[in-house]
Amino acid sequence: HRAPAHAGTGRSAAPARAVAFQGAPGCNSHRAALEYDPASLPLPCFSFEDALEAVKDGRAARAIIPIENSQHGRVADIHFLLPESGLSIIGEHFMRIRHCLMAKHADAKLTTAMSHPQALGQCRHYLRANGITPIAYADTAAAAAFVADSDDEGAAAVAPPIAAGIYGLEMIQEGIEDDDRNTTRFVVLSRDPAIPNADDGTLMTT
Repeated sequence: HRAPAHAGTGRSAAPARAVAFQGAPGCNSHRAALEYDPASLPLPCFSFEDALEAVKDGRAARAIIPIENSQHGRVADIHFLLPESGLSIIGEHFMRIRHCLMAKHADAKLTTAMSHPQALGQCRHYLRANGITPIAYADTAAAAAFVADSDDEGAAAVAPPIAAGIYGLEMIQEGIEDDDRNTTRFVVLSRDPAIPNADDGTLMTT
């Protein structure tokens, strides 16, 4: 599923403002990039490696990468990808995560829910209680795009609320995460080292 045409407008002309993230437009990392720097130009990338590579080759000045979740623990692969990247952590961003169940039709009998494994893990009690089978997918917003294109009326996606509007899905249930304090910590990376400003908020990384 292709990203909306407007998603990357202006990035190539202003790499200094570009912030690379893993996922499709509308995913939590997209939202984190805009929360961290509202003036940034988010750059969607297929994988974490692609997002880091975008910074290394100069297409983006920074990348924002999730490193751990308060409920589901560390994000797979990140702890070996970051040292290999050669980039420096220059900031952190803590973001409250709210997951929503969305599908093509509000009255459909839902049997499966697609999303990133982290998102599925953060909603496992809700999904089990409702008899919905979790299916891992590349990221939350890409799962929403897949469901929108699917002929399976029983398929749903677990994604941020904005994804329902982007991909034309009906909101079935908001706030399905198992912990209402569900928070993900993101790190911001750059080619050039910089000391994070403690005035910007909570810092855990040294």
